[in-house]
Amino acid sequence: MLQQEAEAIQVVADGLGSSPDFAQCVAAILSLRGRVVVTGIGKSAHIAGKIVATLNSTGTPALFMHAADAIHGDLGMIQADDFVIAISKSGDTPEIKVLVPLLKRKGVPLAALVSNAESYLAVQADYVLHAPVTREACPHNLAPTTSTTVALALGDALAVCLLESRAFSRQDFARLHPGGTLGKELYLKVGDLSRQNQQPQVHDDAALKEIILEISGKRLGATAVLNTAGELVGIITDGDLRRMLTTFEGRLDTVRALDILTPAPVTIDIDDFAVEALARMQARNITQLVVTDAGRFCGFIHLHDLLREGLV
Repeated sequence: MLQQEAEAIQVVADGLGSSPDFAQCVAAILSLRGRVVVTGIGKSAHIAGKIVATLNSTGTPALFMHAADAIHGDLGMIQADDFVIAISKSGDTPEIKVLVPLLKRKGVPLAALVSNAESYLAVQADYVLHAPVTREACPHNLAPTTSTTVALALGDALAVCLLESRAFSRQDFARLHPGGTLGKELYLKVGDLSRQNQQPQVHDDAALKEIILEISGKRLGATAVLNTAGELVGIITDGDLRRMLTTFEGRLDTVRALDILTPAPVTIDIDDFAVEALARMQARNITQLVVTDAGRFCGFIHLHDLLREGLV
């Protein structure tokens, strides 16, 4: 079944280059002042709803209109500057035949996403998005399977072409997807998390007791080490302390931060995305990063911060 549907999609892909309608449809939508209204009946209506969701999330304002409801009042949602895409495998269903003259009367551009290029819908449409399907993957050739998959894929292709033509960026996408993990990956910055944490820091001549109190009191498992000019010179983690105490044989009261710090710690800028912090932690097998602002120390981001936000 999957192979049949994949082959049908390939047929549509191969045929796009021989017809100017797809590119012309993209151009027409790009010049719209209104919205794209996608309609259909039965299983095609479900596909229409998904295409509308994809268009909206990628920068093309869209509405769903059920073809049956359209002739019972919903036709009022269509405005003069809108563009209609009607999805129908046969292009000859009764609801579509009633709807098309009403759309033509409104004077809105009409694109037909159809399997039958000779159908009533295709003939009446301004643009034909041809999605030929010779047979459904259903063993009885009855249930809409291949036809709906092909229509969905063609709708996705349309949405992505519009996205690319508009130079729709990750930042644009983030503004439309602020919720959930996806949204956080696209908009959550390091500073949004690090500002909630304390800022453990000691001078490079700090004694061991001061270092231990700073790390344990601020509860981030590490402290930054700064010189007298306030510049970051290293980091000391609780792991560094354990290793030092295991091997050190001198007097502990003589130990200073400079003696045990790790120079040139892994840092991340306050304006970087939080997912980049996660990538750096995973690459170095560490649990915290020093956060900087224009090169100056301004805090820490910890793996627990990312876990709490659901990014891990």
